[in-house]
Amino acid sequence: MLKFVKNHMDSIAGIEIYPVISLLIFFTFFVLLFWWVFTAKKEYIKQMSNIPLDNQNETTL
Repeated sequence: MLKFVKNHMDSIAGIEIYPVISLLIFFTFFVLLFWWVFTAKKEYIKQMSNIPLDNQNETTL
């Protein structure tokens, strides 16, 4: 199966740029995510982490 896909992909001109583009997109995403995590306010993180434990807004069926 891999031989078929590899041989088919080799016949497409200019396809070698797509893995580089996808690597750059994912790398940029995770760098921005780490930047957000380290610069986020601690109060916001604490408030968001307590949302699942907050029973005051729960509705009963």
